[in-house]
Amino acid sequence: MWRALIGKYWIERFARLPVEIDVASEYRYREAPVDKNGLTIVISQSGETADTLASLRYVKENGSKTVGVVNVPMSSIARLTDAVAPTLAGPEIGVASTKAFTCQLVAMAALAISLGRALGTLGEIAEKALVGELVATPSLLAEALKLEPAVEMLAHKLAHARDVLYLGRGTGYPLALEGALKLKELSYIHAEGYAAGELKHGPIALIDEAMPVVVIAPRDAVFEKTVSNMQEVAARGGRIVLIGEKWAAEEAAVPIEHFLAMPEMNANFAPIVYAAPIQMLAYHTAVIMGQDADQPRNLAKSVTVE
Repeated sequence: MWRALIGKYWIERFARLPVEIDVASEYRYREAPVDKNGLTIVISQSGETADTLASLRYVKENGSKTVGVVNVPMSSIARLTDAVAPTLAGPEIGVASTKAFTCQLVAMAALAISLGRALGTLGEIAEKALVGELVATPSLLAEALKLEPAVEMLAHKLAHARDVLYLGRGTGYPLALEGALKLKELSYIHAEGYAAGELKHGPIALIDEAMPVVVIAPRDAVFEKTVSNMQEVAARGGRIVLIGEKWAAEEAAVPIEHFLAMPEMNANFAPIVYAAPIQMLAYHTAVIMGQDADQPRNLAKSVTVE
C-alpha cells in the first residue's frame, strides 16, 4: 500500500495522470467501475498474494491494461499481467519486506518517469535529470547505511517505549506508515504513522514526555510545514527523533532527542534512501528486545489464502 502511495505521488507529478490507490482485499469486493482506457499497476513481492490476484483478474475481465511490479518473474501475477516490471531484488528470506520494498520503489520511479516521457509531460532534459537522480540513489543508500551504529543506539531507547508515532509529509507520509508497520511487525511495539498535517486532528492528544515521535523530513517543498509540526510536538514535551539532512536539526530549532543525519540529496527520490534507516530502526529494536526479526509471530511471507 505504501509503495503504491509513493508511486502515486511520482506518477501524478511526472506524468500528470490521476492515480487512485486501493487495498486489494477491499477492492475485490467493492464492484468498482473499471476504466477500459486505464492502467492497473499491481504490486506484490511474491506475485502470489490471493487478494491481489483476485483484483487483477477482476480488472482484466473489465478491460483494464495491467502491469505487474513483482519480485518473482515466474509468479502468477507476472504471468497474468500484460507487462511486468521485475524488481530484481533476489530472494528475501525475512517475512518483513525490506530490499523488495526499496526495489519496488525504484521500479515505480522508473515507470513514472517513462510515463511522463511518453505523454510529453517530461522533456528530454527533465527526463535525463530525473534518471540521473535515480542512478545516484545506490551511492546515497550506501551513505545512509553508515548510520547503522547511530540507529542501533537509538533502538536501545526505542525498545523501552510503549507507543511510537511516525510523522511525514508528501512522500514522507507513506514512509511514516512504513516505519510504523515495520516496528509493529518486528518488535511488537504499538506504532502509528500519520500525515504530519493531520497532527492536530487527533494524534496530538497522544503526545507526552514518554512518546517518541519519529519525524521524516527530507529537503522538499513542505519542509517548513514539517518544522511547524515538530514545534507543536516539542511544545507538548514529545521526544523528537529527526531523520533529515545535516542542516535539518539546525533549521528545526527545537529540542531533538535523536538525530539521524542523512546525506544531502534531491527530494524527488528521497523515499528510496530514507527507507534504509527506518527499516534498520525496526530491525535493531526487535533484536535488542530479543525478538526474531526474520520470522515475526503470526506472520507469513506471502498471504496466499484469505
